[in-house]
Amino acid sequence: MSIQVSPSPSTVLDRDGYLTGLLSHVVEKLHATSLQGMGLQELRDRAALVVRQSTLPTTRDEEWRLTDLSSLRQVQFNVETVNLRSVEDITPLILPEAAHSRLVFVNGVYAPELSAVAGLPDGVLVSNLAGLPVEMLSRVRDYLACATGAQEVFTALNTTGMTDVAVVWVGKNVVVETPIHVLFISAAGETPTLCLPRCLVVAETGSQVSLVEEYRNHTEKVYFTNAVTEIWVEDNAQVSHVRVQDDGKSAFHVGKSAISQGRLSRYICHAISLGGKLSRHNLEILQTGDQTETTLNGLTMIGGNQLADTHSAIALNYPYGTSRQLHKCIVGDRAHSVFNGKIFVPKPAQLTEATQLNRNLLLSSKARVDTKPQLEITADNVKCAHGATVSQLEDDQIFYLQSRGIDENDARHLLVDAFAAEIINQIPVPSLRERLIQGGAELGVRRRGVRS
Repeated sequence: MSIQVSPSPSTVLDRDGYLTGLLSHVVEKLHATSLQGMGLQELRDRAALVVRQSTLPTTRDEEWRLTDLSSLRQVQFNVETVNLRSVEDITPLILPEAAHSRLVFVNGVYAPELSAVAGLPDGVLVSNLAGLPVEMLSRVRDYLACATGAQEVFTALNTTGMTDVAVVWVGKNVVVETPIHVLFISAAGETPTLCLPRCLVVAETGSQVSLVEEYRNHTEKVYFTNAVTEIWVEDNAQVSHVRVQDDGKSAFHVGKSAISQGRLSRYICHAISLGGKLSRHNLEILQTGDQTETTLNGLTMIGGNQLADTHSAIALNYPYGTSRQLHKCIVGDRAHSVFNGKIFVPKPAQLTEATQLNRNLLLSSKARVDTKPQLEITADNVKCAHGATVSQLEDDQIFYLQSRGIDENDARHLLVDAFAAEIINQIPVPSLRERLIQGGAELGVRRRGVRS
């Protein structure tokens, strides 16, 4: 299937001309051919109305002033279904720890021949939306597109045009020992491709689960991935979430992770951003009960002319919450990294503890970092701190390693690897951790601006 998205050049710069083009030429046709009879039409219609009343952000919008989407507006997209028929097509991406708990989507479309969901414990459901048991559909509809931020334009666009949904549902008091791997692959055709992946995770009261959400490319052509993941961590539940974005060098990526945390819940996120010509990750945490624990670890590694933007917002609305955030950026060549982290602590959130730190390493004199950690506190009995650092490789550190018999180039690589390792070593999936660190190749250290 190939559907042309061709916003008229005369309307691209209109208030909503580009979005209207996407809706009229792509999104409405997509949902007319998929997920029928599931009671989602009203949901799509509401989201479509939001999109029609919106416009793509520009640098005049405060939240997007450092991320210019004009290059995205200039691209005409197709929506194409590409079939990867053999597991051999994704063999390098398979995680041994999740060999029997893997969902694979190609251009947002479920690929059952590449997936493996056998042998899961009772009380765990891992499926695409179209494959859910009938009795689960109404429960899923109670969560889908209900997270805070559903009115944001890219989120609404995803809701309007989603072709399917990856669903991970963990029942009450169920502990899942092995990770669940949700793999989204973008495979462009002859023309630029639009992909709308969607993921919904529900961890019921007292449950525990580890999720690996991965975005990879099967092409180096131009494509646009607009992804949305909603995670509901209910009372006393725990979710460990690893998100890896390694799109192609010509790709656009805008991703939303919306997390709702109930009372006594624990959420841990390891977000790795490596690929894409232009990428943006919006990470939003909403506390809905007291005594929650939130840990956010992030690593951005970019070079060339890449732009990578991370925006996080943590709303700690109840007392005794704990939040820890460490985000690191390694920026080489002419790349540009953006970090904007917000923590909100209103008056009811007494006895909250929150820390936020953004550390940046520049590998080139032409690399650029913009960082803005923020605390907004009205409670008067809290422990909160935030900060940011920007540095380069230190000559004395390189000299010390050279004095121990390590040549200068290897010394630089070693220091960069050590900077990244603080985040990567915390990833709880050994095979994924090794894939990211082996020889620095997967991280792109040696091809993204480390100079002798």
